[in-house]
Amino acid sequence: MGAYILRRLLLVIPTLLGIMIVNFTLVQFVPGGPIEQIIAQMEGGGDVFEGIAGGGGDIEQQTGGTNDRYIGGRGLPPEFIEELEKEFGFDKPPLERFLNMMGNYLTLDFGESYFRSISVTDLVLEKMPVSISLGLWSTLIAYLVSIPLGIRKAIRDGSSFDTWTSGAIIVAYAIPGFLFAILLLVLFAGGSYWQIFPLRGLTSDNWDSLSVFGKIADYFWHIALPILALTISAFATLTLLTKNSFLDEIKKQYVMTARAKGLSESRVLYGHVFRNAMLIVIAGFPAVFIGVFFGGSIIIETIFSLDGLGRLGFEAAVARDYPVIFGTLFIFGLMGLVVGIISDLMYVLVDPRIDFEKREG
Repeated sequence: MGAYILRRLLLVIPTLLGIMIVNFTLVQFVPGGPIEQIIAQMEGGGDVFEGIAGGGGDIEQQTGGTNDRYIGGRGLPPEFIEELEKEFGFDKPPLERFLNMMGNYLTLDFGESYFRSISVTDLVLEKMPVSISLGLWSTLIAYLVSIPLGIRKAIRDGSSFDTWTSGAIIVAYAIPGFLFAILLLVLFAGGSYWQIFPLRGLTSDNWDSLSVFGKIADYFWHIALPILALTISAFATLTLLTKNSFLDEIKKQYVMTARAKGLSESRVLYGHVFRNAMLIVIAGFPAVFIGVFFGGSIIIETIFSLDGLGRLGFEAAVARDYPVIFGTLFIFGLMGLVVGIISDLMYVLVDPRIDFEKREG
């Protein structure tokens, strides 16, 4: 197992490097770089994309002076443009910029945001509590509901309970998360009906003055609607996966043998079937959490005015805040690759019979 883990860890390096190269290369052709953002604000106070007539970005054109490199930059002194280039590092060739960036990342120096005057590391740590809250609680709730429900559906396969619960979770899966979030706001957050839950934020303004119990209650009061909106579509896949895993195991010979020996149905299900059936479900927990943590909360954070990593990534992409974009891409890419290794280790932990080295051999 040690050799397998070592190989997987070594593969992280070229994989992460490939991710960074592809994204860095693509960014070079995206219009509206950070310098154009500043120029647009200085000349008209508007957004850079209002003046884009096709192509450009922070890519240098082959003709014209310094100002001609940037859309809308012809009315500014060349010295000012050159100073901006030097400040943002665009006075160097793309290859040199990339190598410098990756060299800094190896020392965990992710730079400073262009427009926030704060280091990328501090910015990520500042937004982390919101995303961890959404990802962790939505994943835990999905597992706590879906596993018992899936087991129940497997035991009563084909019954009316199985039929109507399948219909309910499929309908829930079909509802877009953002649409359900808006519905929750309208119904329960001061829309057209009741104002039971707060409209925005992770905590109340008087958080510091609350007691320990009051802080816990206030925290769950604020995250109730976002978690519900984020979790609604997660039940279907996990419930049906649990049900199908149990059905596959129940039909195997060892289950028939256990029943023939006179073991109770609960002993057969939870003493023998559960461990084998839950292998794929439990081992996939890290990957599911990371998936919700990174990809599922952008719209939810925006709707509920939660300042998390999803919203940070979106705003950085719009503003062309390259240190934030590439810094978070490197951090999250590394975390995703490591979580893939952890998921494999979870398989071995749940079922020691699995040996990835023999499978590769």
